[in-house]
Amino acid sequence: MMALTVHLKSVANLRGKGDRIAKVTFRGLSFYSRVAANCEAVAHFNEMFQWPIASRLDGSEMLEIQVYNYSKVFSNRLVGTFCMVLQKVAEEGQLELTDTFIDDNNTSINTSVTIEIRYQSMDGTVGMRSNGEYLDVPDDRDGIFTFETDSLLSGQSHGSAASAKRSLQGSIPTFRKSGKGVFAAMKLGKIRSSKDDHKKDEPAVLEMEDLDKKAMRLAGMLEPDAISLASVTAVTTNISNKRSKPDIKIEPSSGRPVDYQISVTIIEARQLIGLNMDPVVCVEIGEEKKYTSMKESTNCPYYNEYFVFDFHVPPDVMFDKIIKLSVIHSKNLLRSGTLVGTFKMDVGTVYHQPEHQFYHKWAILSDPVDITAACKGYLKCDIAVVGKGDNIKTPHKANETDEDDIEGNLLLPEGFPAERQWARFYVKVYRAEGLPKMNTNIMANVKKAFIGENRDLADPYVQVYFSGQKGKTSVQKSSYEPIWNEQIVFTELFPPLCKRMKVQIRDSDKVNDVAIGTHFIDLRKISNEGDKGFLPTLGPAWANMYGSTRQYTLMDEHQDLNDGLGEGVSFRARLLLSIAVEILDTTSPEILSSTEVQMDSISNISESATGKMEEFFLFGAFLEATMIDRKIGDKPITFEITIGNYGNQIDGTSRPSSSRKKKKDGESDEEDSELIQNSSEDEADEEGHLESVSCTPPMKPVVTDRNYFHLPYFEKKPCVYIKSWWQDQRRRLYNANMMDKIADKLEEGVNDVQEIIKTEKAFPERRLRGVLEELSFGCSRFVNLANKDINQTGRTKLDRERLKSCMREMDNIGQQAKQMRMQVKKNTVKDKLKMAQNFLQRLRFLADEPQHSIPDVFVWMMSNNKRIAYARIPSKDILYSVVDEETGKDCEKVKAVFLKLPGKKGFGPAGWTVQAKLELYLWLGLNKQRKEFLSGLPNGFEELKVAKTDRYLHSVPPVSLVYNSKCALRFSISGFQADMLLRPTVKQVFQLRAHMYQARSLFAADSSGLSDPFARVFFSTHSQVTEVLSETLCPTWDQLLVFDDVELFGEASELRDDPPIIVVEIYDQDTVGKAEFIGRTFAKPTIKMCDEHYGPPRFPPQLEYFQIYRGNCTAGELLAAFELLQIPFNGEEIRRALIAVHNFAVPQIKIGQGGSADLPPLEGPTDSERGPIIPVPLGIRPVLSRYRIEVLFWGLRDLKRINLAQVDRPRVDIECAGRGVQSVLIQNYKKNPNFSTLVKWFEVDLPENELLHPPLNIRVVDCRAFGRYTLVGSHAVSSLRHFLYSAPNKASSNSGSAAKLMNGYMVLTNGSSQHGFSPSVSSRTLSRSAGEIVIMDSMEPTVRKMDTCVKLDATSDAVVKVDMIDDESDKEKKRKKKKKKKGAADEEDETDESVLDWWSKYFASIETLKETLRAQEAAQAEAEEREDLEIAAEAADIKCDDIVRKGSRMRERIKEKRNAKDKKKGHAVDGAEKQIVKSKVDELMVYNKELETEYGDFEDWLHTFNLYRGKAGDDDEHALDDDRIVGRFKGSLCMYKLPLSEEITRDVGYDPNMGMFQSIPHNDPINVLVRVYVVRATDLHPADINGKADPYVVIKLGKSEVKDKENYISKQLNPVFGKSFDIEARFPMESMLTVSVYDWDLVSTDDLIGETKIDLENRFYSKYRATCGISSTYSLHGYNVWRDPLKPSQILAKLCKEGKIDAPQYGTGGKVQVANRIFVGPTEIEDENGLKKQTEEHLALTVLNHWEEIPRVGCRLVPEHVETRPLLNPDKPGIEQGRIEMWVDMFPMDTPAPGPAIEISPRKPKRWLKGQQEDRQDTDVHYHSLTGEGNFNWRFVFPFDYLMAEEKIVISKKESMFSWDETEYKIPARLTLQVWDADHFSADDFLGAIELDLNRFPRGAKTSKQCSIDMIRNEQELPSISIFKQKRVKGWWPFVARDENDEMELTGKVEAELHLITAEEAEKSPVGLGRNEPDPLEKPNRPDTTFLWFLSPLKAIRYLVCNRYKWLIIKIVLALLLFVMLGLFLYSMPGYLVKKLLGA
Repeated sequence: MMALTVHLKSVANLRGKGDRIAKVTFRGLSFYSRVAANCEAVAHFNEMFQWPIASRLDGSEMLEIQVYNYSKVFSNRLVGTFCMVLQKVAEEGQLELTDTFIDDNNTSINTSVTIEIRYQSMDGTVGMRSNGEYLDVPDDRDGIFTFETDSLLSGQSHGSAASAKRSLQGSIPTFRKSGKGVFAAMKLGKIRSSKDDHKKDEPAVLEMEDLDKKAMRLAGMLEPDAISLASVTAVTTNISNKRSKPDIKIEPSSGRPVDYQISVTIIEARQLIGLNMDPVVCVEIGEEKKYTSMKESTNCPYYNEYFVFDFHVPPDVMFDKIIKLSVIHSKNLLRSGTLVGTFKMDVGTVYHQPEHQFYHKWAILSDPVDITAACKGYLKCDIAVVGKGDNIKTPHKANETDEDDIEGNLLLPEGFPAERQWARFYVKVYRAEGLPKMNTNIMANVKKAFIGENRDLADPYVQVYFSGQKGKTSVQKSSYEPIWNEQIVFTELFPPLCKRMKVQIRDSDKVNDVAIGTHFIDLRKISNEGDKGFLPTLGPAWANMYGSTRQYTLMDEHQDLNDGLGEGVSFRARLLLSIAVEILDTTSPEILSSTEVQMDSISNISESATGKMEEFFLFGAFLEATMIDRKIGDKPITFEITIGNYGNQIDGTSRPSSSRKKKKDGESDEEDSELIQNSSEDEADEEGHLESVSCTPPMKPVVTDRNYFHLPYFEKKPCVYIKSWWQDQRRRLYNANMMDKIADKLEEGVNDVQEIIKTEKAFPERRLRGVLEELSFGCSRFVNLANKDINQTGRTKLDRERLKSCMREMDNIGQQAKQMRMQVKKNTVKDKLKMAQNFLQRLRFLADEPQHSIPDVFVWMMSNNKRIAYARIPSKDILYSVVDEETGKDCEKVKAVFLKLPGKKGFGPAGWTVQAKLELYLWLGLNKQRKEFLSGLPNGFEELKVAKTDRYLHSVPPVSLVYNSKCALRFSISGFQADMLLRPTVKQVFQLRAHMYQARSLFAADSSGLSDPFARVFFSTHSQVTEVLSETLCPTWDQLLVFDDVELFGEASELRDDPPIIVVEIYDQDTVGKAEFIGRTFAKPTIKMCDEHYGPPRFPPQLEYFQIYRGNCTAGELLAAFELLQIPFNGEEIRRALIAVHNFAVPQIKIGQGGSADLPPLEGPTDSERGPIIPVPLGIRPVLSRYRIEVLFWGLRDLKRINLAQVDRPRVDIECAGRGVQSVLIQNYKKNPNFSTLVKWFEVDLPENELLHPPLNIRVVDCRAFGRYTLVGSHAVSSLRHFLYSAPNKASSNSGSAAKLMNGYMVLTNGSSQHGFSPSVSSRTLSRSAGEIVIMDSMEPTVRKMDTCVKLDATSDAVVKVDMIDDESDKEKKRKKKKKKKGAADEEDETDESVLDWWSKYFASIETLKETLRAQEAAQAEAEEREDLEIAAEAADIKCDDIVRKGSRMRERIKEKRNAKDKKKGHAVDGAEKQIVKSKVDELMVYNKELETEYGDFEDWLHTFNLYRGKAGDDDEHALDDDRIVGRFKGSLCMYKLPLSEEITRDVGYDPNMGMFQSIPHNDPINVLVRVYVVRATDLHPADINGKADPYVVIKLGKSEVKDKENYISKQLNPVFGKSFDIEARFPMESMLTVSVYDWDLVSTDDLIGETKIDLENRFYSKYRATCGISSTYSLHGYNVWRDPLKPSQILAKLCKEGKIDAPQYGTGGKVQVANRIFVGPTEIEDENGLKKQTEEHLALTVLNHWEEIPRVGCRLVPEHVETRPLLNPDKPGIEQGRIEMWVDMFPMDTPAPGPAIEISPRKPKRWLKGQQEDRQDTDVHYHSLTGEGNFNWRFVFPFDYLMAEEKIVISKKESMFSWDETEYKIPARLTLQVWDADHFSADDFLGAIELDLNRFPRGAKTSKQCSIDMIRNEQELPSISIFKQKRVKGWWPFVARDENDEMELTGKVEAELHLITAEEAEKSPVGLGRNEPDPLEKPNRPDTTFLWFLSPLKAIRYLVCNRYKWLIIKIVLALLLFVMLGLFLYSMPGYLVKKLLGA
């Protein structure tokens, strides 16, 4: 063995004076020096550090020395680093040198270090252990010689003075090198030898991250790598190897009902199969059904109908509900109609989509009756599922073009194949075991009395629910062990859109069937969709079912648990089942075509199929039972542990008398004896009489305090043990354990990194690298271990497949983590952290084993024979394995278990109180491994082996673990109750010091909105409380609680590693009644043993934040520190004790107060007022600095009445850390709610560490008569960091904005810019003196084109000018020429100024918004792809240019896709046209959210603080806090350290009265004209029974209210209002604007649909200038007229004046200079008459649009915009009821009056023809057409109103005869032509049809021959035309219908001419319908056969017969002639021959 020794002598040339500490690192293992206190230039350390090394020293290895300035409070600051390569040391063995340090920037500094290094063989000089020889450790009294291994796991400081002694317990680690000089001192996969070796010679298990964590704790957060921060939960700081982490959230969350809203929009259907249909769509969710209206005679119905379903159910129930969309043909009141096709999907699939929605997707309809049939059509819909608090971003609803690409937009989750196949799902149910007794009490006795039978009274059957269908097995009468051997077969499309299958055992009953137990199978977990994936498969495996307790009662209060809602509290049964899936070949003839559920019987399954039966042994020791709720009463308490039905005392299975082993009832004796014979004879004998003991002996509880009892388990610790028999499927659990452990480590690491980022500590990337390295190591370790499965019995297909896929996935994760580790840089930490969280999700998903094996363990507390509270522990967590990683995380560990109430009792306040806290040691393993079961107990508990006196006594587990003075083993053999006494150990006596400093953001428990909090601290069986602080949510107790004489049992060193947890509960003291629970948190103390030095770096402990939980919700944070100090004792006592040990008569050693003299002294109570309260000592309380807090008091708003009296004279009190300031009194709140004195300040001492700053409390009181004060409301500002003042950095202001400018233009390259000005603006950049930047702005924004953007570089000299206008005009000319060639009539140009209106601008902007979103999506996809390529490239060493090539290929692909889509849409022809049109229209900004979110709530200087009063609601996450708001305080805070630098106060015009709040406006009342524009509302919640609403707008501002009731819009959920409202208001009294949408009702009162509130005051005063949005161009007239009364130049001058910068200087050549920036723009403007004149406004506007680039004062001004605000309804909090698009302009009344409001009323549809609205017209009948030709010469005239922008026809009609008024519909412009065969008596026969979309339909063929079915089939590829552009079209189009095989066939052709004329033209040249006047048409040329046949039968025959069968008749006649001739020939031939022969 070798060692490296470093002698650190001194560090010289240090700057300043202070404490220094050094850190020396070699091979990843760091040591810290002691702290050199108060040293100046030289720090003398003079310390030796020694590393024992196992491998030779490599010459390339490094030694690193870092020196820090040490601080107790803040993180230590690095002075410098010294690194050296140890080549010379390796060669020479010794080296002494002095060298300089380098700083963070790798530059050399003066500071130097002097060291001496030696490399030598050890020769017993270093404290290292080999083969059980314990070598000395360097004695180091100060505890400074510390390994950097004090980890979360080991928790002990190695190498202190006690280490020589403690090394006996294996505390000094061995280290093995792995990787490049990185010490992964992880000893994973260590195989345990026998127990004795395990005790003696097991090196400590150390882990990578722990090395770093120790460093953090040692050096007061020195090393930035790898800190475990306690603020997540305190428990994470010190997890040990013997104690498990408890779960802090106690209340169950599943099973509680939540609000959900499902909205479904049925848009249209296409390609429905069937002839002449009248389709209706039915939307069915769960039990609810809603129908659309019926559309007549169409296969492509358009509905656009919106449905909303509201649910209040638990999430699990919600997500299992099926959404079923069905299309039904001709349904009416009398008949149900025929089903065309259905589509099914579960709600969970929708909810787990991005944004919880599918938007504009096509559902494929399939026929459930005939699975061989093809697709029955497509249904386009939107489906969204909104839970409380979800907000859904829907794409913009305006001018949506039809998405014709059906295949590319199918309603399927990503990754699903478009073509899903039918499959059979076979669920095979074999048998069940262990069912609970049903109706045993009353019914059994009745039956016995009458019938005399006493049978099992359960009649079980199994029911399976899947995809909306259910199937069930037969009922097995009277059986607790039913055997079915049946299979249930479902036929469903694969992959199915339903994630879970529900399997339920039910008890058949004549009255109603009840569920016995429920099991859910997640199909994603039993299948894998990858390339090497597998179809869903499961078992045969046992499924364990859990539910209510097993006692039967007629009304089971926990019945819900049996239905699978909530966590089961007891084992109910287990069911043997398997699942298989078979993909069907639908073409094969013998397939059953229906999807009905089928049931068949199957053959039995062998016993061994599910694995070999093994005997398992479960051992539990109760080390402590405290915090038992006093409500239980003081009857004796007993604890029961059960696994399955084993151990269940009250209601378990009856014990079979013949069977010697305790088995499940019903299992035969043969099996039993077989099991015994299989084990060795000896073993069977030994254990034959061993009975399971599953309950602790009853014991009366002892009072702890007024809330809790504890059980006096001091000397005796009761134990239980249970034997049980299960199939040995441990491998499943082992694999799950390994993955869980990797996931736990990853989760902890990810939490750490998040905490480092959140607390802004240094180097989160280092910690993340460590986390990823550990992850990749863990994954590779898993792959090695998981593959060694020897036991093949009972392995199912799923086991094999899962193992393969888990190994692939883990390998993959490991590789990716390795690659990612290389890429973690400071700037990529957050992205990589997201990927790490993604890994975590994947790991958790993999670790969840779908096939159960051993059931979970339940711990029940029972009192008075009643079950009170329980805990459920998964069996895998306590399962033992010889391999460390496979062992459960709680096996062989002491686990703190909190018991909770079962079922619904555990909801709400009852569920928050702890029923009991147990310290529990559990072990579960095979009976063969039983000798290991005590190996993990704390070392004080040891068994003594005795000679084998009686064969029954061998290896009997203890019933209690006892400390006793007699060292004898005592048994009471009578009942096989064995008392086992353990070796006595000295009790450890400690003093616990709980430093309770403060809490913040506590839950408001009183009606005043405050609490009177106190904290109760529990440790072991002790509890103490802090003082009660009244009326605060942020108490600063500053109190030290001292627990003296805390006795803990166990080995000292283990206690040091493993202190028990401390529970802190916060209560609210009430004057009457019991204190109310606020919340709870856990902590672990820092432990000091008596031989350790009390000093840095571990002591005194630092204050930490602990998250307080109330149920599952957070309820504040506690700032505290806890230390556990061992009370020392003198040597004489120890000597006496040792003598006594050797004489076997050890007295109990208990240390009293006498020994506590050596403890660190306690300061006495310094505060005489507070009585005997000890404050937190100085070393622990934070170091304070003097701060000044300035408060801006602006005003109070919306104060509600208090105790029915109005608030009249309010005042605001501000308090922070005991100091504060009061505002002046508002004399009359009604008249003026603003304060007269604006700024006040106070000074206060606050901690230097910003994270420890106390909250600031704002309270508003009302001053009443006679000096009374009433609290109105309060607000706690929990974080003051937000208000810290930071001085502006002058040096960087210029360059900073230059950089901003660059970025600005880079943004522009992606589509459009933020403000709607075009990126191809002619712009240029110049470098001039003093950093001037020139920006040119041309007047006309040109086409938005991605390629034409120029990236501006602020430093370049070139002037860049891009001019595209000429280019564009050339294109336009070319285009016009092209059009002329085509011979198309020139259309009217929509861009004509007279035609353009505000809506043109709006629609153009929405188009831009969509393009921007598309561009962002594409960019994101590209970035992701690139990242994947990079990872792949690193793996395969691809060169960078390859990546670039791949990236560009990808871009091409994206472009191709986009082009293809454009072609499909048929925009290819008019795409360019549209762009040109758009380019001429000015745009505004459309925000798809509130303006506030874009501009930080307009809190740039004025903040709004909500005032709360009343008790906080307990609904999820304080959702009801809105009800508690009683008003708002407006003001601000500014906080800075004193003294302040003088620069600030020297500024021009500095007003000392205003402090930091310079140049804010005065707050006198001001009159304002508020103009509210309401554009439209979307997706309103239906308010009427018919599923619609009649919305209108109501505007409220102060006392004024405007109702637009008479203009309600009938039956619309997407109304277009297009209204503006003017209201005069007086700020501040009227500043909250409420815009509501109401539903108009004829009879009842109108209902509120939703409302939105806007704080106008913050907008009005904001520096972002939200009074009137600034448009992109300046215009004097037309649709884009300038709205603001101030011109751009006036606004600019005003802004310059306010910002204290020089006024703008306008120069020649269209230039303007503002604050060393030069802007260029046009200078001419056109007035209404077309005359041009000079103006500066364009220049000024250019500056305003770039105002954010102005240094120091610049910010983004609010542009002309439309904002989208969610509508909320107070009755349905948290769920959007729709959205409203609007904007607000405000004009102060003291400025010039603004012009009239802009006209935004809805566009009137263009009227094409005047006349009645007729949907359907027929020609006359062409009778008896014998040729299949019909001649009509018939004119149809269809008048309609058309909206050009939306491409929709507008129809207004009454919905039914009962409707009050007309409803407006918008439908696509489609013309349907149908051809029918008219019958006189029967119904007419449908022959064929064609539907033409008048916006884009195929051009007609010139002749009937050229007209073919391809015109329909290949519609996408053919050029399309629009009737609105062509105006007149003539041609031939095909008629089509579908044949029996659903194939499209040609059934005719039609020649038609379409002519579109406007209503005005139609008036000028009227025409008649049909062939009527005016302008009559000629009669058609029809052949004569059309006359009736009986008038001229011959003619008719000629046509009927001759024409049709002419050739057939000719053929028949010829054949007949031939036949006659042949007959004649044969007839005359014989005679003729005779004549010839006879010669007659």
